[in-house]
Amino acid sequence: MIKRWVSLALKLALTAAAIWYLSRKVDLAAALRVCRGVDPVWLVAAMLLQGVQMLVCGGRWSLVLRAAHLAMPVFQATRLYMIGLFFGQALPGAVGGDAIRVWKAHQKGLPLGASINSVLLERVVTVFGLLLLTTLTLPLLAARIGEGPTLWIFPGLTLAGLLGMLLLTVLDRLPARLAHLKLVQGFMALAADSRRLFFSPLRLGGILAVTLFGHVNLALVVWAMGQGLGAPLSVVDCLALVPPVVLVSILPISISGWGVRENMMVLMLGSVGVAHEQATALSLLFGLSGMGISLLGGLFWLQMKNSEPMDFKLRG
Repeated sequence: MIKRWVSLALKLALTAAAIWYLSRKVDLAAALRVCRGVDPVWLVAAMLLQGVQMLVCGGRWSLVLRAAHLAMPVFQATRLYMIGLFFGQALPGAVGGDAIRVWKAHQKGLPLGASINSVLLERVVTVFGLLLLTTLTLPLLAARIGEGPTLWIFPGLTLAGLLGMLLLTVLDRLPARLAHLKLVQGFMALAADSRRLFFSPLRLGGILAVTLFGHVNLALVVWAMGQGLGAPLSVVDCLALVPPVVLVSILPISISGWGVRENMMVLMLGSVGVAHEQATALSLLFGLSGMGISLLGGLFWLQMKNSEPMDFKLRG
């Protein structure tokens, strides 16, 4: 409990520091005025794309579960994913949302070990897909922010992510004398699930395709909002610049990425001529739209509180 409160205090401090730093270089009042001037048609388009994103996330989790020989319909997975998203917004940090997702999935009939492993592996694939997309679009990024040795951090992180995925598959190679420990047994189950997923080219390829589509879709959300604000952004600009922003904002160093995301958006979009106030307004709308779509997760949570357990059927 003490560690949790210390972690929360640090995140609040870093969020406040990031917002203070942003206020030193951006007129936040002007940014809010820019927000209010957004074209509602483009805003609705962006929200629809956010809805598509929820289906992508639910579908990705469903595919991960299939790799563990468990079948969960995409719409059921999407509902549970959105419940986790809702609590991730209401509770500090993304871990709270994932914990709720694990708990709800287990409460509705999914074995606890499979629930934990599936959420963990879904997160791993999501982050790896983001790193992969950033690496694939590196030439586009370099053309906008300039060449430099710092850009090599993205291929390096992608390679590290790949090695980390491989490490998960050998967690059961621990000494046999430790096999009676529950933690080691959990590692063994995770290694088995990891091998089913990562060593199947068709399964992994399909999940990565869905994951890459989801990250491209997020870039389109930003592009649509940029059009609504009159920002000079092309689709290609967003494909190059948005993945690094998302990558930095998912780091567990602030409250749901607030402050950090805005500073990164100003930095990246400024490279293609977007005014600081426009970039800040765009980031605020992006964050608020995510909060807005997460409210549906709260409604799903209320609707599912007294519903019957789901049937997570074993697949052959």
